[in-house]
Amino acid sequence: MSDTDTQPEVEKLPLDAWHRRKGARMVPFAGYEMPIQYEGIVAEHHWTRDHAGLFDVSHMGQLLVTGDGAAAALDALMPANVSALKPGRVRYSLLLNEEGGILDDLMVTNATPWIPADEETGEAGRWGEPTYYLVVNGATKWDDIAHLREHLPDEVTLTHLDEQALLALQGPSAATALNRVMRGVPEQLSFMQSMTYEFGELPLRISRCGYTGEDGFEISVAAEQAQMLADRLCAEIEIRPAGLGARDSLRLEAGLPLYGHDLDPTRDPVSGGLSFALTKKRREEGGWIGHQACAAKFADGVAERRVGLVLEGRMPAREGAKVFAGDRQVGLVTSGGFSPTLNHPIAMAYVTGDHADDGTRLEVEVRNKRLPASVSPLPFVPHRYHRGS
Repeated sequence: MSDTDTQPEVEKLPLDAWHRRKGARMVPFAGYEMPIQYEGIVAEHHWTRDHAGLFDVSHMGQLLVTGDGAAAALDALMPANVSALKPGRVRYSLLLNEEGGILDDLMVTNATPWIPADEETGEAGRWGEPTYYLVVNGATKWDDIAHLREHLPDEVTLTHLDEQALLALQGPSAATALNRVMRGVPEQLSFMQSMTYEFGELPLRISRCGYTGEDGFEISVAAEQAQMLADRLCAEIEIRPAGLGARDSLRLEAGLPLYGHDLDPTRDPVSGGLSFALTKKRREEGGWIGHQACAAKFADGVAERRVGLVLEGRMPAREGAKVFAGDRQVGLVTSGGFSPTLNHPIAMAYVTGDHADDGTRLEVEVRNKRLPASVSPLPFVPHRYHRGS
């Protein structure tokens, strides 16, 4: 990709024709035509909770950062302790501006390859060139690429994997079904671990993570082979395709923030409830963009916090709905909808610190009506990640 590349208006996913054959309703999202549903959002939501849904997330940005100084360079850009990340490990992190505002949230994997011993030359096995695999949000990937290019030193190489597709297999049956297709892979991975796998002669990167709160895997595959892989996975009885609508309702139940809604440059990790992404060591050492601003927020507190809200009745609150305590507005909904699992409306909102405690009674304005609500701990539905034995 050249420096003159710009984000196209609307692109088609590598699996566009596959989605349409499956009956998907396509909508524009993050610069792509994306499948929002096939048989229905609620049906796909429940199927993923009970079995396994296959989501096409190829709109996400897949990047490689390579070179001897790659870890130190990424440590200077984000609060994750990238230098301490062992090969095959995945970590959630953030790109921040100097004010501590969130430019994007992302996953970073130490993808440094192991080069086996060479029996002919007698050369011992060794680790190859330091390599880090980043998955960034689709709507921000072009800005992220520009930000990384601006701040990475010349000796570190940034590669946009724009010929790769990305599939997310999510649900309690994901491991069982994947094990039939790729024998032994699930047993080798726990939550936030990653590996390369040769599927026949097709190289894949498989990570045990996802965006639904369920156990699952994200699989990076060459775009031209994505249809073959999707067909093979959906041949398993537990797996059905699922769209953007179910992905959103699942991540809301899991209390996971969506960039551009629950997170943006006006929000910081402390008020956004993402302090876990700022390890104690990195908070103390600093040396990353936004550290001083975040340190001040840890020390002085923040005016607002991201919380969960449970609404009474059946009417959901959507993004932008105002949150009240009596006659005083104390917050704003950033994500909301009807929970298919819990069978009542839920939302995430930023509210003032004095109204952020669990159980606090509030009201949300929906269609000029004030709906009773209470602050709820996140996630709304417990996570079921596979963390190993």
